[in-house]
Amino acid sequence: MAARQTLLLCLGLCVLLLCLTLSLALGSRSVPLSTVFDALSGAGRHADPDVQVVTGLRVPRTVLGLVVGAALGAAGAIAQGATRNPLASPTTLGVNAGASFAVVTAIYVLRLTRPVEYVWFAVAGAALAACAAHAMARRSGDLDPTRLALGGTVLATVLTSWTSALMLASRRTLDEARFWLVGSLDGRGLEVLTPVLPLLLLGLVLAIAVTPALNALALGDEAAQALGVPVARIRATAGLAVVLLAAGAVAVAGPIAFVGLAAPHLCRQLLGNDHRVLLPGCLIGGPILLLAADVLGRLVIRPAELEVGIVTAFLGAPLLAVLARRTTR
Repeated sequence: MAARQTLLLCLGLCVLLLCLTLSLALGSRSVPLSTVFDALSGAGRHADPDVQVVTGLRVPRTVLGLVVGAALGAAGAIAQGATRNPLASPTTLGVNAGASFAVVTAIYVLRLTRPVEYVWFAVAGAALAACAAHAMARRSGDLDPTRLALGGTVLATVLTSWTSALMLASRRTLDEARFWLVGSLDGRGLEVLTPVLPLLLLGLVLAIAVTPALNALALGDEAAQALGVPVARIRATAGLAVVLLAAGAVAVAGPIAFVGLAAPHLCRQLLGNDHRVLLPGCLIGGPILLLAADVLGRLVIRPAELEVGIVTAFLGAPLLAVLARRTTR
């Protein structure tokens, strides 16, 4: 790893630490930094309302933002590398939409009420959507990156329509799912991570395992095979990693858009195309983007809040348009 890349990763960690601090301190009720540090160290008075806000509400919210942002950033980096498509992400490949449709269907049919019950349905829906998008993108045995993006976008549109139809068919389903579908870190305790952490850790291990081979895949399937890379196995492992990371993130926070698309692009501009450096960068950059968007959502209409999924969609839509235009060129 070059000295410049090491320096940028260290700077990224400093920015991430700043975002974590701001996430604990800012919101509809601002808390002094001294109180934040006292609350984290246990020196603050438990009866102090500011201490209760930090420990009871903002610490879980910040931890979830850290975990979900890292999962989405890593999923986006692996998806783009495995498909050789700069527009690939859990959102554009239909993975988020598949997980959302499965969760809403489970709420409608099985009357689920708690986020901890959603996880396995999110994984199943994400996996089926990923397989469907991959099948639509095959051409003469090879994977067509353009067809993958188009197929994923069409699949996401269809699944989103079906999800909306289910919610309109049942007021109970609408009330239960609409807050989750917006994408939010608020109102969720750390207990929602318990069933998801094994999936996220397995997805991260698989992502790290395939990272060296993604540099060879960037040369094309034939060149990668000539270098001894088992293309089909690497792509299947990478797809499983993306599904596990994206499904775990969606199960916790809902379908948050564009973090998985923006983080790899921003990191690639700073760190280059080597996936061995890009993946750690996305594990840092994803949480930075998500936590910054969450803090912005708390402040922009203060004392009310905008859900983080709304903020990322609002900021990410122009980015997607710019990337699509560059890719077309």
